[in-house]
Amino acid sequence: QVQLVDSGGGLVQAGGSLRLSCAASGRSFDSAALGWFRQAPGKEREGVASISSSDGTSWSANSVRDRFTISRDDAKNTVYLEMTSLKAEDTAVYYCAVGPIRPGFWARPDNIAAYDYWGQGTQVTVSS
Repeated sequence: QVQLVDSGGGLVQAGGSLRLSCAASGRSFDSAALGWFRQAPGKEREGVASISSSDGTSWSANSVRDRFTISRDDAKNTVYLEMTSLKAEDTAVYYCAVGPIRPGFWARPDNIAAYDYWGQGTQVTVSS
């Protein structure tokens, strides 16, 4: 049974920083994509960033590319999302997710259907 536990959310002022963590357990993730998604009230869930567990290939959404960094610690089976220069529009519930890297994955790394396992979500609120 795969379990993902996300943490690190909170309330921060605009311009501030937060680091989200997602600890995975239940299996090893060889050649898997470790991703972060977010969902703001009244909006659809959207992809934020993703990273390969094998070769470190990564992707991030245009809206966060210069501000957010995804990384992983293989020894801890943990993926991180370092968020800087936060804006009010970054307010959302953030979810980590894991899925196998199937052919064509990197053409649409923000495809929700490509991820098999999801964390419970952690709230990020940015006050302006």
